[in-house]
Amino acid sequence: MSAMGPEDAYAIQVRHLTKRYGQLVAVDDVSFEVKFGEFFGFLGPNGAGKTTTLRILTGVVRPDGGAALVAGYAAGSTQAKQLSGVVPEMSNPYVDLSGWGNLMLMASLYGLPPKTARLRSESLLAELGLLERRHDPVKTYSKGMRQRLVLCMGLVSDPKVLFLDEPTSGLDVQSARLIKGMLRRLNEEGKTIFLTTHDMDEANQLCERVGVINKGRMVAVDAPESLRMAVSPMHSVEISFDRAPEVDALAHLPGVSSVQKTGDKYRLYTENPGELVVSLVNHACSAGLRIVSLNTLSPSLEDAFVALTEKEVFHD
Repeated sequence: MSAMGPEDAYAIQVRHLTKRYGQLVAVDDVSFEVKFGEFFGFLGPNGAGKTTTLRILTGVVRPDGGAALVAGYAAGSTQAKQLSGVVPEMSNPYVDLSGWGNLMLMASLYGLPPKTARLRSESLLAELGLLERRHDPVKTYSKGMRQRLVLCMGLVSDPKVLFLDEPTSGLDVQSARLIKGMLRRLNEEGKTIFLTTHDMDEANQLCERVGVINKGRMVAVDAPESLRMAVSPMHSVEISFDRAPEVDALAHLPGVSSVQKTGDKYRLYTENPGELVVSLVNHACSAGLRIVSLNTLSPSLEDAFVALTEKEVFHD
């Protein structure tokens, strides 16, 4: 595949990508595209090939077959790296340097003019709540602060394409919300974002499209809503009562295929949620139960993910 100029290329193009480790085929004939300005999620179980694909796209490892382009240039090339920002799952700033020192080092690696580096660094640190701590050694930062700093480091060059590997994994709520808020703003301003995550709710909130990889092969690429509705017609009704109900009685209500207890709630799966709601209200009245909450739920992205990866439903 010949390189194209960034103006007429996809942000990411992957064609028949393959990577082997001995007898293990980690990435098996994977193909997909990501448009400029798109927020794309890359999902898969542990060991599915997500990290290997990401490492190929960011130039950490070379593929054994196929090709990948980033912003129109071969993945791993100097041009592709200059146009990319990378936020790894494991925070990797230099802990003996200050936050400011890490950013200045990163800016120098990209060849940014000192004034540009300072202005961008101040803006990024301010938005992510780190400006007052910029001169403190990173070893004094919390995990959330380090991850926010790594995001600043990935953005200081103002990349066309931003790669993120589990950016909010294990973070406190405040740090996760700050990071997701910034990612939304960056995407609204036109930046292409490639996100790997295990958090289905996060992917559903942020991504326009998601690709699902399983056992090294792509099993689906589509909008989260389309995936949710395609894998199953099954809806659910989630209900909680003022006291524990008879689960067997719930399971035998008309149209119920199964019942799952989740915390203090009960989720009843059905193809006719409207009829089930009426049955639940009638059942509560006859059993002397008071309904505390009642919600109808369509299939979630997590439901789609499980269906695609456990049943191995493959799509071209």
